[in-house]
Amino acid sequence: VQLQASGGGLVQAGDSLRLSCVASGMTFSRYTTGWFRQAPGKEREFVAAIRWNRTIRYSDSVKGRFTISRDNAKSTVWLGVNSLKPEDTAVYYCAATATAILSSMNDPGAYSYWGQGTLVTVSS
Repeated sequence: VQLQASGGGLVQAGDSLRLSCVASGMTFSRYTTGWFRQAPGKEREFVAAIRWNRTIRYSDSVKGRFTISRDNAKSTVWLGVNSLKPEDTAVYYCAATATAILSSMNDPGAYSYWGQGTLVTVSS
């Protein structure tokens, strides 16, 4: 199983990006996929997740600004990030699991597979 994240970059506050994560080696439609981020010196935190049945969860810090979506035919999950703030600066990781229940969608420990991360830097 491999997850390949891309789409990060250096942007200004208020800008938008679209992060992509392409999966291989799995039956993608059966997996819950999530995005997490880790800022320098901080722990990895939950951003958003979408289950196989398209149930979605967002962290409170990104709700209304970020949008998660998926295309099972393309084995791809996206994270649309809008109205970026300097505090959104982090490495963004995509993750996948076949076993996450609804209450654990925001738990990094529930995810079995992780991508390599893509860096988003937001300047003020």
